[in-house]
Amino acid sequence: MDTPTEYSVPLWPLFLYGIIVLSLVGAMLGLSYVLGQRHNDRATGDPYEGGILSTGSARIRFSSQFYLVAMLFVIFDVETVFIFAWAIAFRELGWYGYAGVTVFLILLVVVLIYEWRAGALDFGPDGKKILKAYKRITKQTT
Repeated sequence: MDTPTEYSVPLWPLFLYGIIVLSLVGAMLGLSYVLGQRHNDRATGDPYEGGILSTGSARIRFSSQFYLVAMLFVIFDVETVFIFAWAIAFRELGWYGYAGVTVFLILLVVVLIYEWRAGALDFGPDGKKILKAYKRITKQTT
């Protein structure tokens, strides 16, 4: 049985598709430029904030906890993609794939526990402080 070493795939459909997409994008941009309204009112350059006039600066400092939570979300979100890929190829991977994803999930749980104990997931007030304040308020009202 001879196996071909080269595959001959026609590329003209891909180029035709690209030309059609680019021409449609160009037509939409051109029509919006030609048919669009041109005005320079007082509030044209201001950002729209639901009808409320903006005051102050939009340059505020965020806590580093915000960025830490965002990074953790992205990291665990990417791992979800790997688990979905394993689930799709489950039958082809067999027991080796099952062992690999088990080790992967164990590592995820270990890292999550480490981050939890290190305080990386504590981005609000301490729960014990909340309970003390709640008990103090309930004692005052009774």
